[in-house]
Amino acid sequence: MFRHMQNSEIIRKMTEEFDEDSGDYPLTMAGPQWKKFKSSFCEFIGVLVRQCQYSIIYDEYMMDTVISLLTGLSDSQVRAFRHTSTLAAMKLMTALVNVALNLSINMDNTQRQYEAERNKIIVKRANDRLELLLQKRKELQENQDEIENMMNAIFKGVFVHRYRDAIAEIRAICIEEIGIWMKMYSDAFLNDSYLKYVGWTMHDKQGEVRLKCLTALQGLYYNKELNSKLELFTSRFKDRIVSMTLDKEYDVAVQAIKLLTLVLQSSEEVLTAEDCENVYHLVYSAHRPVAVAAGEFLYKKLFSRRDPEEDGILKRRGRQGPNANLVKTLVFFFLESELHEHAAYLVDSMWDCATDLLKDWECMNSLLLEEPLNGEEPLTDKQESALIEIMLCTIRQAAECHPPVGRGSGKRVLTAKEKKAQLDDRTRITELFAVALPQLLAKYSVDAEKVTNLLQLPQYFDLEIYTTGRLEKHLDALLRQIRDIVEKHTDTDVLEACSKTYHALCNEEFTIFNRVDIARSQLMDELADKFNRLLEDFLQEGEEPDEDDAYQVLSTLKRITAFHNAHDLSRWDLFGCNYKLLKTGIENGDMPEQIVIHALQCTHYVILWQLAKITDSSSTKEDLLRLKKQMRVFCQICQHYLTNVNTAVKEQAFTILCDVLMIFSHQIMSGGRDILEPLVYTPDSSLQAEMLNFILDHVFIDQDDDNNSADGQQDDEASKIEALHKRRNLLAAFCKLIVYTVVEMNTAADIFKQYMKYYNDYGDIIKETMSKTRQIDKIQCAKTLILSLQQLFNEMIQENGYNFDRSSPTFSGIKELARRFALTFGLDQLKTREAIAMLHKDGIEFAFKEPNPQGESHPPLNLAFLDILSEFSSKLLRQDKKTVYVYLEKFMTFQMSLRREDVWLPLMSYRNSLLAGGDDDTMSVISGISNRGSTVRNKKTKPATGKRKLPEAEESSSSDSMWMNREQTMHTPVMMQTPQLTSTIMREPKRLRPEESYMGVYPMQPEHHQPPLDYNTQVTWMLAQRQQEEVARQQQERAAMNYVKLRTNLQHAIRRGTSLMEDDEEPIVEDVMMSSEGRIEDLNEGMDFDTMDIDLPPSKNRRERTELKPDFFDPASIMDESVLGVSMF
Repeated sequence: MFRHMQNSEIIRKMTEEFDEDSGDYPLTMAGPQWKKFKSSFCEFIGVLVRQCQYSIIYDEYMMDTVISLLTGLSDSQVRAFRHTSTLAAMKLMTALVNVALNLSINMDNTQRQYEAERNKIIVKRANDRLELLLQKRKELQENQDEIENMMNAIFKGVFVHRYRDAIAEIRAICIEEIGIWMKMYSDAFLNDSYLKYVGWTMHDKQGEVRLKCLTALQGLYYNKELNSKLELFTSRFKDRIVSMTLDKEYDVAVQAIKLLTLVLQSSEEVLTAEDCENVYHLVYSAHRPVAVAAGEFLYKKLFSRRDPEEDGILKRRGRQGPNANLVKTLVFFFLESELHEHAAYLVDSMWDCATDLLKDWECMNSLLLEEPLNGEEPLTDKQESALIEIMLCTIRQAAECHPPVGRGSGKRVLTAKEKKAQLDDRTRITELFAVALPQLLAKYSVDAEKVTNLLQLPQYFDLEIYTTGRLEKHLDALLRQIRDIVEKHTDTDVLEACSKTYHALCNEEFTIFNRVDIARSQLMDELADKFNRLLEDFLQEGEEPDEDDAYQVLSTLKRITAFHNAHDLSRWDLFGCNYKLLKTGIENGDMPEQIVIHALQCTHYVILWQLAKITDSSSTKEDLLRLKKQMRVFCQICQHYLTNVNTAVKEQAFTILCDVLMIFSHQIMSGGRDILEPLVYTPDSSLQAEMLNFILDHVFIDQDDDNNSADGQQDDEASKIEALHKRRNLLAAFCKLIVYTVVEMNTAADIFKQYMKYYNDYGDIIKETMSKTRQIDKIQCAKTLILSLQQLFNEMIQENGYNFDRSSPTFSGIKELARRFALTFGLDQLKTREAIAMLHKDGIEFAFKEPNPQGESHPPLNLAFLDILSEFSSKLLRQDKKTVYVYLEKFMTFQMSLRREDVWLPLMSYRNSLLAGGDDDTMSVISGISNRGSTVRNKKTKPATGKRKLPEAEESSSSDSMWMNREQTMHTPVMMQTPQLTSTIMREPKRLRPEESYMGVYPMQPEHHQPPLDYNTQVTWMLAQRQQEEVARQQQERAAMNYVKLRTNLQHAIRRGTSLMEDDEEPIVEDVMMSSEGRIEDLNEGMDFDTMDIDLPPSKNRRERTELKPDFFDPASIMDESVLGVSMF
């Protein structure tokens, strides 16, 4: 081929023989063998040049031929050729750069030898050696010039055009290789003429290409000797690199931060303070690789420098150690970032690069306990709080060895080295803070924030060390401090921290259990006695409790509730006390809000602990009956508090009710626990109604936009988010009761109908509830969906009356909601067949439920609901459409069938939606013809893939008779008979308009089998047939004119409002068959695909470019009898 054909002819022949439609070629195919092929292909090019570098590449044939062919192929319109040739050319260029580098080194050596020989005195100088060196240098120079010509040909012929190719993979190859050239042969390539291509490509739309740019630059900035050549590039493209730290592709952002770290190490003056701040805040990123890279940048910038004066104090520890100032710097940075709730994220970001600093707990402890040295500025209150929080996060990270919540994908398996380091760290933590923690608690006992963090430290102790290290006296000191804190504080966070600390220390596996258990029991005895005593005084008749008594009761109740969360306090019989308190609140109605909330919570804990005891151990029947009685009484109390005037009390009662109903539902017997059957509690209808009303009144509400002041805007937004989060939790709790069939499924109708209105706030919860309920009972779920639409329809009637406008936003919104409901049924119609049929049945009954008082000549009052119901018609199977149509006719009178006024349009539209695809096989015929057309186009002998095949006349006539017999079995008042089909070939029926399908264009008569006709009779019959077809055509034209008028009225009567979630949706007039665009949109929405519009050029191979064939998928081509050889109606 090379001997007899030019490159252009070779490329043309390759293009013609290549199967471009396949789209696969070795460089893009998946699998290890193809990856190995690609690497071997690249290696082959390098080995080829390396083996030929001394002679063959200079023969002016091989390299010229290869470069010329690759240059031509790289400009091909065939992607496979362009991709493969570009890769080969770039690898060839890399190999040539390596050869050029070796030539340059040899030339320098030769020149140095020549200069050394020439500088010798004449006596010692060897003239023949000088001539040899001159000859060698000349030869090397010629070779280098030739190599440079080859490289210029590849660079200008391939790289300059392909670095901006339409295919991202090709662009990435070019950028990756030019980075290698600049790093390998910096003297020739590391200049602005080549660097500009990398700088420009950093703006590429594809993350893969941007990533190659950054990795190429990292290789250059890593070598500090090259920094001087990168100064202009850095000043020009620094802003772009900084902005790439926020790239949407996380891999690109990580490499951008690493590149800035290298720039920072090369020259600190290059990056401004603003540039550094843009990277600093990324230590709080939820994506761990980005945060770790930013943490390394932060450490290099602020913590890696050490003053020469500190070299003499390296051996000191604590406050005078080298890390003291660095710890203070970390605290200052944390406070200035103003993200005080994210200390764990900051610690995790710097954990890999600053482990020694973050594990210097002796230094942190001394900064908190020891007095400042002379001239040293003490830490402020905020700085101490920040230091305690950071210290807690470092201890947690060392003890748990996994990132904080929100970072990473769960816990990973630790290696043996990591496990050993974990055990060593826990030992260090325990030995240090077992002694220091009581001192820290004593110093900060009145500060709730500091105490809350400090009390979490014992959770990470190795409790065995208290015994082995003889630290019992420090344990006693810790227990005394915790007791004092419980007595001083009423803050819920502090009390819960104390409760968790007791729970961590009360571990029966360790010998300290008895000591801690005694202290805990003494504390609870005092609290229970105090609560009973205060409660008697507080509930005395005839006396109004003052605020001081209420505060004492509340503070004691808070302490008991906090401890009851983690500890079993059943022996103190707290149910009776709380029951008295709550019952008095119901009777008097003046109980303080917080007392009621904590009393409800405490009683809830009492019931749960009793259930846990009954479940874990063998219990008596009396225990079960007592728990059953207490649980039901408690549910009644919570139901009473659902009507309380205070919102916080109602929310607490509702949340606890949801939990109790869920726990004591029929699920309690799962796992073979049939003994708990007496405890099963099913809420009655009144309780279900009250809980549903609570959801409607407190969840489905609009946001208050009153506080929009500039000063409090941020706080207002935060409070709105928090309130929304609370409402979502309330809705989720109630939906869980629906999903687990604790409450009746039809209660979900009031929630489903809010799907569109509150989609942004609760759409995910409601959609998931629909999905789960459908899995439980498809039919009941469908009945619930149609019930929700009926409720919305009735609400609209109550507001606007029966003479409402069907183009109003309210009605359009209900119809759009129905469409959304229909999409949730998915694409498998067989699975949802019964549910959809039941939905239509209920909808039809509702539409005809209320007859019009003015008589049968007027439509039923709810007839417009059929317009909404038609949204579900596309989900019916064809045979089910006939069944539903027959069921619809049971409610229709003959007069209804003849009505054509606007008020009857919903009935007409619904009937048309049921007739679509049900009375004829139009879609099947067209699909079959289309497939036949496609076989002509592809010139292949595949059978048609349509639903109905029409190759022989016998099949057509039998098919005709089957459909005619089916039509004769249906006695429709409006349907007139279809004309007799006398042709032996099944003809393509015209696409009838909605109204033509029931206006009787072709009356049908029974088919009569006639004997064969002679020639004259056939001619007479053909003339009569043509007359009959002419009459039929005139009838069709009149019907079409009527349809145009009717469609105009439909456009005025039936309009869709703008969707709540589809901003640019245009009004759609419902037709018998859905448009193809509507079907595609609905399919995409039903499958929840994330789609993206991509404009691709049409794929044509060379043969198609030279001779374009007719498009048999075009409607005009389908209707052309000459193309298909099939006569059409």
